[in-house]
Amino acid sequence: MTMAKAISTSSTNFLSSSRSITSLSPTILYPSQSYKHHTFTQNSGFRVRCEAVEVAAATKPVNIKKKNRYEIENLTTWLLKQEQAGHIDAELTIVLSSISLACKQIASLLQRSSIINLTGAQGTINIQGEDQKKLDVISNELFCNCLRSSGRTGIIASEEEDVPVAVEETYSGNYIVVFDPIDGSANIDIALTTGSIFGIYGPDEQCLVDYDEDTLDEAKQKCIISVCQPGNNLVAAGYCLYSSSVVFTLSIGNGVHGFTLDPAYGEFVLTHEDIKIPNPGRKIYSFNEGNYDLWDDKLKTYLDHLRQPTSNGKPYSGRYIGCLVGEIHRMLLYGGIYGNPDNKNAKNGNLRLLYECAPMSYLIEQAGGKATDGHQRILDIVPMQVHQRTPIYIGSADEIEKLEKYLE
Repeated sequence: MTMAKAISTSSTNFLSSSRSITSLSPTILYPSQSYKHHTFTQNSGFRVRCEAVEVAAATKPVNIKKKNRYEIENLTTWLLKQEQAGHIDAELTIVLSSISLACKQIASLLQRSSIINLTGAQGTINIQGEDQKKLDVISNELFCNCLRSSGRTGIIASEEEDVPVAVEETYSGNYIVVFDPIDGSANIDIALTTGSIFGIYGPDEQCLVDYDEDTLDEAKQKCIISVCQPGNNLVAAGYCLYSSSVVFTLSIGNGVHGFTLDPAYGEFVLTHEDIKIPNPGRKIYSFNEGNYDLWDDKLKTYLDHLRQPTSNGKPYSGRYIGCLVGEIHRMLLYGGIYGNPDNKNAKNGNLRLLYECAPMSYLIEQAGGKATDGHQRILDIVPMQVHQRTPIYIGSADEIEKLEKYLE
């Protein structure tokens, strides 16, 4: 065989054996060279084995529906589906929609607060003796107006109001709504996390009184009694987080679901379905440790334990936002524990049972967590007053159980 013929024959064999290679990669391949996805050997010629293709063939998906990139579910659609499934009635659908509208309005005001001069104090003091911010007052009015106009609420009780408000008969419905219009209002002026909290009760009977009356007559007293229900009676609860995103999170008794406001459409879109608190979660604790010296010794021992290195050589991470909504939102996604205990200067803690602790405890339990005042379950506490305060420890089930052992 001549040299020219040998070269021609060799070239023909190479092109024949490597015909499939060129369709896989333009890279020049050499015998006996291995790559991550393609392995080449040389026995009687070049052979190509594409591992990626083999794995894909072995694990071929069956009946997997590809989600349309434009397929989104907004809050209104989700609520209607829950109504059709019999989880809620039409009246509760309207109440929740009216709350979401109030939250959208508050979110818009917060984003523009420094531009339209809504920062700073209002110059008034609420029933708890706290200085009210301008947006505290405005947000309270927004909530009240949206709930009244829904025509499905009988009583509305706000942290910012002295007494619950009985909706006038013309617009009245059956549901009782309790809410904190702006949680963490001290964060407004510096553009940090804030939120709104709400809880919804279904009373046994309607309570109708004249809204214009100033005296606390027998009918209004009856209304107040109707409002003071334990968290076990909640039919729905939730919060709206105002931060880098606006997130509306709620439960109607069948898990916890989160909806993120899409500014392009002005709609809350389902982004967090059936949230479950990681258990065990991340090693995060959130306490205002500025009050450390005012706490009970048993609680101090627990905090000292968290500061000690764990099996991985790291202690728990301390995170404190100063906004209950922000704390709970992080906890739902990451786990951990949040505490607002009683102390020498606040014998009953700082947070309101009706407007803050009960709704948040309802959410946390729906997500698989726990909430306690250190002695009993938060949802079992029967309020004696509309603005009653309570200590609270809330978070992942394992962390709360660990704390309870220290507090025994």
